[in-house]
Amino acid sequence: MNWVYLGAAILFEVGGTTMLKLSNGFARLQWAIPALALYAVSFFALSLALRRIAIGVAYAIWSGIGIVLLAGIGAVYFQETLSWEKLFFIALILVGVVGLNLAGGH
Repeated sequence: MNWVYLGAAILFEVGGTTMLKLSNGFARLQWAIPALALYAVSFFALSLALRRIAIGVAYAIWSGIGIVLLAGIGAVYFQETLSWEKLFFIALILVGVVGLNLAGGH
């Protein structure tokens, strides 16, 4: 169940960050307020995951997968560029996340 909480924390954080982008620096409250709510839910879910998952592993997975998902969202929905260099370093983040899991961090 702890991994489900971590997955939920990741998804809510990605949603919150996407809405934060849409809020245009908190100028659009219709996006800023839900962004804050999603961040609150994300942190709550992360706190539940931390009951059984090591903090370093949980945070690395939470932030690493969030980075990967948000890079994709940025490219698809916000027309942000993903150069080969950026893709390479995003792949390294994924390798690190997988490595942490394979190292028995759970």
